[in-house]
Amino acid sequence: MALGIDQDGIPGTITPTPDGFEIVLERGVDHDIQHVWANLTEPDRFAQWLAPGSLELRQGGAVRLDFGESGATIDSTVRALEAERVLEYSWSSGDEPLRPLRWELVPDDSWTTVRLTLALPKGEDPAKAAAGWDAHLEMLLAALEGVAISFPFERFKAARAHFQEMVNSA
Repeated sequence: MALGIDQDGIPGTITPTPDGFEIVLERGVDHDIQHVWANLTEPDRFAQWLAPGSLELRQGGAVRLDFGESGATIDSTVRALEAERVLEYSWSSGDEPLRPLRWELVPDDSWTTVRLTLALPKGEDPAKAAAGWDAHLEMLLAALEGVAISFPFERFKAARAHFQEMVNSA
């Protein structure tokens, strides 16, 4: 059963799976799909809302994200790719368990739905992961408007508490 509500402006679901959790976060944005896709795939753009890095935009292409201050570096490969529709890679490196991260874009005239799905293995904190990606989605929304913002820690803390309540009530 999916655990999901849009309480306090924090939309998302966390669904227990046999292997851990599936987290789905979705936003509607008032931008065409090409603009959103560019922000997901072009290194100079995703550095503004996610992390500096590189992305070879092809199936099997290398993905590298350097989260600098946290000490985390993601070295992954593109696992699924449909131009301007789907991008999937793992949010892990080396011998870490796979944490598939899937971006899906659904166009509707000038509007685009951005859906982010993350599979998290057992033993990891789904509330923290959901809150972290929720915060990065807020940064993406700002970047789409041409505004750079710092990681929104207050939103992260509120989202983490919200998602933790969802997990606890399951």
